[in-house]
Amino acid sequence: LSFFCSSAYVPKTEAGRCKWEEVLQDLQTIKTSKDIDVSLYTANADEDVKCQELVMRCFFLETKVIFQECRIKNCSKTQDVWNIWKNGNDSFKKNKLASTKSEKCKECEEYEEKNFTEFVQNFEKVIQRDCK
Repeated sequence: LSFFCSSAYVPKTEAGRCKWEEVLQDLQTIKTSKDIDVSLYTANADEDVKCQELVMRCFFLETKVIFQECRIKNCSKTQDVWNIWKNGNDSFKKNKLASTKSEKCKECEEYEEKNFTEFVQNFEKVIQRDCK
């Protein structure tokens, strides 16, 4: 019985948990930041599923831009931005995602530049779609 009880309660671990969970939490933390003021290439949240990995890579690349900007301006959320970038990179390495580029997938620089708030909102939507 004790085995059953202990195995019945399994916190959302690798199998049942979104691999972007930490990133989502850090996005929640930085999205209200008033001292991050950058324009970023922002993928659309409704981009083709075949482009999902490239879209995610684009968001993480742009997160590095936010981090550089935060280091220069000494933002209050610099550590949280760094965590997003690091967790994203670690996840890509760990999962060895194969980049299958469809002809209809855009390069990061082809997306419209949007302000920080819109960038974070789209990033969250893309992660939430990926985690369903």
